[in-house]
Amino acid sequence: MSREETEKLPQVLARIGASHGITDLACKLRVYDDWAPEYDQDVAALKYRAPGLAVDCLSRAFRGPPHGALILDVACGTGLVGVELQARGFLQVQGVDGSPEMLKQAQARGLYHRLSLCTLGQEPLPNPEGGLVCLTTRSNPSNLPYKKALEATLDSLEQAGEWERLVAQPVERWELATSEQETGLGASDGFISGIIYLYRKQERAQ
Repeated sequence: MSREETEKLPQVLARIGASHGITDLACKLRVYDDWAPEYDQDVAALKYRAPGLAVDCLSRAFRGPPHGALILDVACGTGLVGVELQARGFLQVQGVDGSPEMLKQAQARGLYHRLSLCTLGQEPLPNPEGGLVCLTTRSNPSNLPYKKALEATLDSLEQAGEWERLVAQPVERWELATSEQETGLGASDGFISGIIYLYRKQERAQ
């Protein structure tokens, strides 16, 4: 880490820590809108590993040629997962996110066939039938209420026969914790944990 990055790290930790503490959806999306231009460099300072871990998981689960897979990147943000997908040969990728400014950053990468403003659990996802749906979240103590709500939404989609769960994989060393309060008992070398979800969108009966 450069001297400039080291000097900026406390600001990054404060900003990301504050975003983790917001529970109101509208407020959180406004924070992400404001954060979008600096998001990539900030999460890089936290050694954010989720995009690579997610695509590792997807690559293991999908046995066909990657260029034939239809992928929906849920909560795609600035498109960091899209970068990893492109590098592994997954070329048919769509993304959704609730932040317009995050979507602008993702659009600038030119990696997504389609990007849509959409929040999981708030409106139907515009993904193709039969495609794979990939999403991730933190599983450290401060994020457990959101994780619980997310899993309730995922369970309801599965029970309705809309999605089929392929993988729910916990992983360690997700990203560096922003504070000691975030680490919890499962911390590994100052990192927090996370989880990767992979679903298949079920074909509708004709």
